[in-house]
Amino acid sequence: MVRLAAAAAHFTRDVGFDLDRIKVIVSHARDAGVSLLALPDGALGGYLTDLRHPDETCLPPLLEPNGDEVRSVIDIAGDMVVCLGYSERGPDRGDGPVRYDAAVCLSGDGILGRHRQVHLPAGIATLFEAGDGFAAFDTPLGRMGLLIDHDKTFPEAARSLATDGATVIACLSAWPTSLTHRAPRMAQDRQARLFDLYDQARAAENQIVWLSANQSGRYGALHFLGRAKVVGPGGEILARTWSKGGLAVAEVDLPGVLDAARAVLHHLAERRPDAYRS
Repeated sequence: MVRLAAAAAHFTRDVGFDLDRIKVIVSHARDAGVSLLALPDGALGGYLTDLRHPDETCLPPLLEPNGDEVRSVIDIAGDMVVCLGYSERGPDRGDGPVRYDAAVCLSGDGILGRHRQVHLPAGIATLFEAGDGFAAFDTPLGRMGLLIDHDKTFPEAARSLATDGATVIACLSAWPTSLTHRAPRMAQDRQARLFDLYDQARAAENQIVWLSANQSGRYGALHFLGRAKVVGPGGEILARTWSKGGLAVAEVDLPGVLDAARAVLHHLAERRPDAYRS
């Protein structure tokens, strides 16, 4: 049995503040016996402040993929596997560095895996460079993969990781309430419904364990949903938070729940790739 956790938390442009918050969250997770922790997108440096009229002034700081900030989280993680998101500085193309919305999975032993967001929503598509693929990687808890935010809207993204052997997928988000159809209550919000729907569908269709971390609170013009959760391979929510910050912690027998889910219907084995149009 292992304990898995996904966090809903608020992060800012102040990377020092963010590192202190990460240290507190990791400490609470460690006290709860957690072995794998997913933190939100923008856990280092925050996220954009406006998606309706985004420009250079609303962007988070660019961080080096192996810079001091990431190395600090490696020191904080110790024997825990921690996943988190940040804005990554890419190569300079003459008019400035390329910017990626990036995620990293690490432990005290170093970097285990990385991902750059592939599916960029309209609000950020002109500000970030898209990643070019999905790849699972090995961790002390088994093979897993990373997605960022809008990636989970596309079934192909999670399926690519599952067919690459991932049995756990951590999706790191900075997912706000609807920008176009404001609801009087969070429970009635269109984006809240979709956020939960995608989490459960991606877990169930691939029969994997899904960790969904998200920003919480208000930042600039955005109101983030929170709603972190751990979802089992049947689409069942094993643990969750609501709109406020917190940790969703679930104790899971990873081989056991996967074997049980795939004992009769094994979705990956039953695929018919020859029948699907590219």
